[in-house]
Amino acid sequence: MTTIKLHNTKTRKKEEFVPLDPANVRMYVCGPTVYDRAHIGNARPVVVFDMLYRLLREVYGADHVTYVRNFTDVDDKINATALARKQAGAEGTLEELVQARSDETIGWYLKDMGELGTLEPSILGESHEKAMPRATQYIAQMIAMIEDLVGKGHAYAAEGHVLFAVDSWKEEYGKLSGRSVDDMIAGARVEVAPYKKNPMDFVLWKPSTDDLPGWESPWGRGRPGWHIECSAMSHELLGESFDIHGGGNDLMFPHHENEIAQSRCAHPGGEFARVWMHNEMLQVEGKKMSKSLGNFFTVRDLLEQGVPGEVIRFVFLQTHYRKPMDWTEKKRGDAQKELGKWHRMKGANVPGAIPPQILEALADDLNTPKAIAELRKLADKGDIPGLLAGMEIMGLRTVSSEMLDLIKESERQLLDEAQANFASVRELAKQTKDFVELDRLKASLIDAGVEVRMSKEGVELLPGPGFDASKLEAV
Repeated sequence: MTTIKLHNTKTRKKEEFVPLDPANVRMYVCGPTVYDRAHIGNARPVVVFDMLYRLLREVYGADHVTYVRNFTDVDDKINATALARKQAGAEGTLEELVQARSDETIGWYLKDMGELGTLEPSILGESHEKAMPRATQYIAQMIAMIEDLVGKGHAYAAEGHVLFAVDSWKEEYGKLSGRSVDDMIAGARVEVAPYKKNPMDFVLWKPSTDDLPGWESPWGRGRPGWHIECSAMSHELLGESFDIHGGGNDLMFPHHENEIAQSRCAHPGGEFARVWMHNEMLQVEGKKMSKSLGNFFTVRDLLEQGVPGEVIRFVFLQTHYRKPMDWTEKKRGDAQKELGKWHRMKGANVPGAIPPQILEALADDLNTPKAIAELRKLADKGDIPGLLAGMEIMGLRTVSSEMLDLIKESERQLLDEAQANFASVRELAKQTKDFVELDRLKASLIDAGVEVRMSKEGVELLPGPGFDASKLEAV
């Protein structure tokens, strides 16, 4: 069996991955807050952990991997959008409008991420839907977990809020992000509230006003804090201990740090997540993506501009997940050209076995740049079955209609260039009366499946029944 090595944020080193149960390898990834379209920065962790999911399925078997990714549908931004719709005259209660907005945004998200070739998460023997839990479906579990934390002295109620007492976990708190509580208090921007015992204490439950969604609880009508959501959902679906927890490195603190504190205190017999993985952030043309700089765009924006989803994915995978990624137009153009060339090489070939060098690269902490370098070697050698198998495990074998259009356009450009060149060679042959090069070129074109038509008016090259663009490119 292939040995997988992953960089564990918790230990700050690359370690051999040994699952708790090889028959059910379990991974939890923090999903989106569903208030708007996903921008390309949101898409990076989706592609990264989809790549890990594919690798785990290949090594342990598709029926032996559980992947859970949540939707946060309890959020002030969602509430604000729903409230604006209500004030504009939309029918229904605020809760119904929140639900409608969440449904709409989740639909967008799944469609856009699907365009990037990502697989939907799954739980063994269950539907995809269960593997993509919504926070609102697990309120009861959150309330029960908060009650348990209060009962164990790790949380306290104050003025309608319930807060986690960081001092009750002070020796462990901060180990993931590598800082002490005292350092965090000195440098962090934390909400100062009179009901907090410690400035670092964080909200598990907060009150809701009548004009906001809320649920009844022992502390009054309210709604959960963000951090408790993932702790409750991961426990319900994956248990007290599971293998991998992933997300962007912007979530390391405070979200993941708080998840660890809550979960370990609520379930002291469990480990929570054994391996923590974090992807680096994304920039655009060397700058942080922001609306003020005019370089902010969503996945849907790119797709509507005609950029195929597989091209977006290919650009992402060319940078290691633990390094900052820079989206540039040049990278997009180069990726489109290279991927189009590989797709044109397919012909009648079908995928073979996954080349060991591809699997070895991916198993080495998801070294996708190295895997892509190996794909290039396979393409150069003409090992098309190996190339296709490598593309398949990397989620790059799907050919969208947009990609097909680009391939056809590039093939037409190849034919136009070849036609201009052939016409030039023909004119020279007429002048010199030496037709050797013209005959050689014509034979090469015919071998590439090109129909060569010559007349007094000029030259016309057309794709024939056996047209092979990769051979034409070589000519």
